[in-house]
Amino acid sequence: MKLIETPIKDLVVIESQVFGDDRGWFLEGFNADKFKELGLPTNFVQDNHSYSQQGVLRGLHFQLNPKPQGKLVRCVKGRLWDVAVDLQKNSDTYKQWYAVELSAEKKNMLYVPPGFAHGFYALEECEMLYKCTETYDAKLDSGIAWNDPEINVEWPLEGEPSLSEKDMSAPQLSSIKLDF
Repeated sequence: MKLIETPIKDLVVIESQVFGDDRGWFLEGFNADKFKELGLPTNFVQDNHSYSQQGVLRGLHFQLNPKPQGKLVRCVKGRLWDVAVDLQKNSDTYKQWYAVELSAEKKNMLYVPPGFAHGFYALEECEMLYKCTETYDAKLDSGIAWNDPEINVEWPLEGEPSLSEKDMSAPQLSSIKLDF
C-alpha cells in the first residue's frame, strides 16, 4: 500500500498494490498491520456498501461528537468524484476541501478522518464500499449543503445533480454548531 498525502492533514489517498495476471487480479483493501505501520486507524467497526446512478450527488455528511466517523472509502464499480471537507475548527485547513476521482479501474481509496464532511458525485453508475471507525447513530447524523458558498466545492457536474430530500434541505455550515 502506498499513501499519497493531500494538502489537508490526515486526509490521504491510498493506492493498493494489485497482483494480477491473465486470469484476474487480487488486492488487499485493508490490512490492520499495514495500516498501523502507515499511521492509519485500524479500529473499523462498520462496513457499508452503496449504489448510485450516474448524476447522483450524496453529501456532504458527517457524524457529530461523541461518535464522529472516520471513513475508508473505495469505489468498486464505475467512477465517482469523492470530496472531504475539514470541519475541525482548530485545524489550519478548516473549511478546506479536497477531491479525488475514485474508480474501480484505479482501485484507489480515500481515508476521511473524523471531523470531516464527506460526499461524492457519481460520474457514472457506481458502487462504493466504506469502512467506518464508529457505528452510525441517527441522533448524531448531520450534514452541510453540497453547494455551500462558504466551502465552494468544485463538483464536475453534468447537469443538475440528483439529490435526496435530506441533501436538498441540508443547512449551510454557518448555521451549524460544530464541536470538532
